[in-house]
Amino acid sequence: MKTIHVIYENGVFRPTEPVDLPEFCEVEFEPRLVEERQPQPTDPQFAHLDPGQAKIYAILSRRYSTGDPDLAARHNEHQP
Repeated sequence: MKTIHVIYENGVFRPTEPVDLPEFCEVEFEPRLVEERQPQPTDPQFAHLDPGQAKIYAILSRRYSTGDPDLAARHNEHQP
């Protein structure tokens, strides 16, 4: 059987893609955290955009870590 990727939200494990299992069947699994997945230009949320725009929106929707735990405290550094 192949690996099924899920998102845990509101107390429910929600598959991120269609699953080929009979309705109401019982399954058993051991949850394993995976690296946070970065948005890709091919994701369905970008399907209505042309490829160039999809690439830009995918980049802009990624989360970035600056390593600074209190970045808001630096909000005025760009001011003279």
